[in-house]
Amino acid sequence: MNAPTTTLERIGAAVAGLGHGPLDEPGVATHLRPLFSRALARDCIYLANHSLGRPLDAMADDVREALDAWYTQQGGAWDAWGDEMAAFRARLGRLCGVEGTSIVPKTSAGAGLRAVLGSFDRPPRVVTTGGEFDSIDVILREHAHRGRLALSIVEASEAAEIELDDLLAAIVPGTDLVVVSQVMFQTGQRLAVEPIVERARACGARVLLDIYHALGVFPIDLTALGVDFAVGGSYKYLRGGPGACFLYVAPRHLHEGLRTLDTGWFAKEAPFSYARPHPPRFAAGGDGWLESTPPVTTWYQARSGQAFTLAIGVDRLRSYSLSMQQVLKEALAARGIDSAGATSDRGAFVVVQHQEAGRLAAELRQRGVETDARGPWLRLCPDLLTTEAEIMRAVQALAALVA
Repeated sequence: MNAPTTTLERIGAAVAGLGHGPLDEPGVATHLRPLFSRALARDCIYLANHSLGRPLDAMADDVREALDAWYTQQGGAWDAWGDEMAAFRARLGRLCGVEGTSIVPKTSAGAGLRAVLGSFDRPPRVVTTGGEFDSIDVILREHAHRGRLALSIVEASEAAEIELDDLLAAIVPGTDLVVVSQVMFQTGQRLAVEPIVERARACGARVLLDIYHALGVFPIDLTALGVDFAVGGSYKYLRGGPGACFLYVAPRHLHEGLRTLDTGWFAKEAPFSYARPHPPRFAAGGDGWLESTPPVTTWYQARSGQAFTLAIGVDRLRSYSLSMQQVLKEALAARGIDSAGATSDRGAFVVVQHQEAGRLAAELRQRGVETDARGPWLRLCPDLLTTEAEIMRAVQALAALVA
């Protein structure tokens, strides 16, 4: 039998070697770690997968494929690039429980938000939380500052949680849009989406769900959740790096012809015909929400991480993540360090609250432990490649700093 040569073949062969049972460290070491030899060559304990996921070796080959098409086909490369964009959207659709045509490639979650804001014909009334990531937060605040929207922000409680009842109470008749994360980037808190959607619909509002810290962490079905829009990307748990982001627009809105001002010539009905009807004629489905000339290499860059996640299965990844988080949480507790995580109502990382979290992250980095801090939260994310021995060494280093 010939050895696997393509990215999908190599990943498929490695995952097949695992069998179908729960993931465990020996199986990961034997079958999966070899797919990451370049990333693992770096001498550190990497607990920052919640920030930038480690790429597969195949990623470099995939990006080279995009460039080779340019070198060898020049203008004809658009055919290959277009096929990869369709594959990128299809894989994300499988991960989100939707049709790939409702996935619109974007360079950032913020670009997706701007497109949604551009779908309103008047300044919308927006409800959000104080726990949204900075890119979403700054766009909403700046639009509000310029009178482009009316903004209501639900802040965290004294327990540093976004209280669902507070958020639901803020969604009132006249609200146009609710912008909320499924998992909060600072604390890992997981919000119940269904009651938010139900309340929003009762008030005539649409819901934009930020799934950046949920995608690839636990199973997502955007169709079942009933959200109107979602934004996310490959930067973290999908191991696809920066720029490979997307906006989901619910098919009901696409069928009704909902449009955005934040568009470009790739959204035209036939972009390469260069016709200029007035008003413009846009493509059907999510294609009508595309922008101008896109950064094509990001679709290739994201290929291996998406395929890897789909091949293993998000359920298996979630189960293993929770088990590794539990190891970390118990090790912290044994050192007298309180933490939150490793439960179904949290994302993929464990957090330690500390007023000098930034200093702890910097000093851990000097000791060969890569993690980060957001405000008073030190974030620690063991992933598929992390070993229990690495967790124990990281906890030992943190305990010495805290002491």
